[in-house]
Amino acid sequence: MSEVVLNDICELIVDCPHSTAYDEGAGYPLVRTPNIGRGRLIYSGMHRVCEEVYNRRNARAIPQTNDLIFAREATAGNVALLIQESEKVCLGQRTVLIRPNASLVNPAFLTYYLLAPEQQYKLLSTANGATVAHVNMPTIRNLKLSLPDLPTQHRIATILSRYDSLIENYQKQIKLLEEAAQRLYKEWFIDLRFPGHENTNIIDGVPEGWEKKSVDSIYNIKYGKNLSTKLITETGLYPVYGANGVIGYYDKANCNEQVVLITSRGNGSGDVLMTYHKDAFITNNSFIVTPSEGFEYCKLPFTFQFLKMANFRAVRTGAAQPQLTNQSIHTVDVVLPEKKLIEKFCASTNGMNDAIIKYRKQLRLLTEARDRLLPKLMSGEIDVQ
Repeated sequence: MSEVVLNDICELIVDCPHSTAYDEGAGYPLVRTPNIGRGRLIYSGMHRVCEEVYNRRNARAIPQTNDLIFAREATAGNVALLIQESEKVCLGQRTVLIRPNASLVNPAFLTYYLLAPEQQYKLLSTANGATVAHVNMPTIRNLKLSLPDLPTQHRIATILSRYDSLIENYQKQIKLLEEAAQRLYKEWFIDLRFPGHENTNIIDGVPEGWEKKSVDSIYNIKYGKNLSTKLITETGLYPVYGANGVIGYYDKANCNEQVVLITSRGNGSGDVLMTYHKDAFITNNSFIVTPSEGFEYCKLPFTFQFLKMANFRAVRTGAAQPQLTNQSIHTVDVVLPEKKLIEKFCASTNGMNDAIIKYRKQLRLLTEARDRLLPKLMSGEIDVQ
């Protein structure tokens, strides 16, 4: 083992611009802290910026393959390795670009090394900040590392990268299935090219038999329950859903079916999500949505796509902290398609939903296996010689 400091084995460590870049909807990917996963970038929900912004934000260094991107806050401590040679990215606020010297350290190994518990503790124990804790640059630059020789680094990186490759494959399969369901919904209910549309009268842009209704006349919409963050753990019996998906685990569940959620607090207020577990704990940062009596045919695949098209963001309240309330949801109206058409859509997409649930279960098992293996490889508990 050789004792080094992170700064000494890197060609550069750059603190990225502290300014905010707004989503322009198209252009170059903007990597923000929520896009920095544990080992890989999360491209879902990534903002896009124009070439001018891209060049301005990359003035100090242009991210390239085998660079590491470190999150200083929000997902503080997370590190992602750039592996897509074809796609250019620029970095958002509170991110750090780390370029390892490949003759001294294997970039993939360094990524996993920084994610190991010992290094995470060293980095995060010094995090500070008045409102949001962040890791400061001297802590990152001066982080002490104990590295095995390069051949050992290569072997460890290869083992862990296999897990990440499988994880990425499942993520791609999930994305394809989600996009297929979304395309079918758009074709039937937005473009109005549903089965039998040729023989259906369209009156004022609405097919005959479709009805305008308030959302809460179709669905039961209720808050989840408050749960102290102290009780949320990294592993456990039941996933905990916060404002943006799973945030940890808890030993009790308050929801015993797969449901649609509407985010009720924060910048994501009004976003529509879906749970992928039969049993879960839903916090009060989301509304739980289930069909009311008489509307049971509005099953999950339809409800998810249907409510994503409802403009909940338009009725948000709160200037500093956006939120969605029961009162504001009452004001949202939607056009409900004919029952038989909804049933056909659900029958066509149920298999896709089942496959997504299966793939997500595999994702969790693979991720847990990788995370258990990582510290054992880093500590030498498992010999790779």
